Amino acid sequence: MLDKSNLSRRSYLSGTLLAGLVAAAARPLSALGASGASPVPSDSKIPIGLELFSVRNDLAKDLNGTIRRVVAMGFPILEFFGPYYQWTPAQAKDVRKLMDDLNVRCLSTHNDVAAFTPASLPKTIELNRILGAHYIVMVRREPIDSMDAWKRDVADVLTAANNTLNQHEMHAAYHNHEQEWLPIQGKLPLQVIASNTPADVMMQLDAGTCLKTGNDPIAWIERNPGRTKSVHLKEWTPTRGYRAVLGDDGVTPWSNLLAAAESVGGVEYYILEQEECDFEPMDAVKRGLAVFKKLQS
Repeated sequence: MLDKSNLSRRSYLSGTLLAGLVAAAARPLSALGASGASPVPSDSKIPIGLELFSVRNDLAKDLNGTIRRVVAMGFPILEFFGPYYQWTPAQAKDVRKLMDDLNVRCLSTHNDVAAFTPASLPKTIELNRILGAHYIVMVRREPIDSMDAWKRDVADVLTAANNTLNQHEMHAAYHNHEQEWLPIQGKLPLQVIASNTPADVMMQLDAGTCLKTGNDPIAWIERNPGRTKSVHLKEWTPTRGYRAVLGDDGVTPWSNLLAAAESVGGVEYYILEQEECDFEPMDAVKRGLAVFKKLQS
């Protein structure tokens, strides 16, 4: 989901954006061999889910009906976001029953930082256990301007929460926005998070924000083997921004990115996310799903 914070380091983007796009798009599959990667096998079928933020307006009007429509399109996985945290356990059980009836799973949820505090973790665990989620993903929207703060307020919080979540067969996870890709004193905040959390804390890669900030998503996966167990397939193009639909304009090197995710990153599932769009969100995610299926064929 889009980070709408005013980032003081946005000037960094102008000098690195084009270089990052060229580096990522131009990398041949053979370049992955340095870290043991290889092209995705033709019979590999990592499942894809939908980040329900993509259809947030429909979801707010008709939760059950929207879930049914999404599943009917062909999404076997759902990722819930913020509003789910206001459900009662009874409401979560109703949603779980619907998912069971439709044979669809929830593997992860997006959560504010507050959901990871000792006071809130019991509720977080209860709701996610009902939904069947394995990864409790932190989404940080507030701007952070120092590496000490990234370690203290993000990495250390994730580590502490992960120790508790492990007791319930769950894991903490982190989803990047734009600010995590903007260097502070020559270091990427996202790397600070990865380097200061246990290996079983998932680093959920948002491909769109990575490219927008001039970074190379394939290089990131290679530097952090086994940590990218989920990837948000969110398109971004210089002309349409996040309004682009998956595959538009050919900016993102999706085939190479999927190859790296599956052979180096340890990806278990993909999540399609449509941040914004110029037409009906349901139509946008349907188009995105069709493009993904072609990538896997």
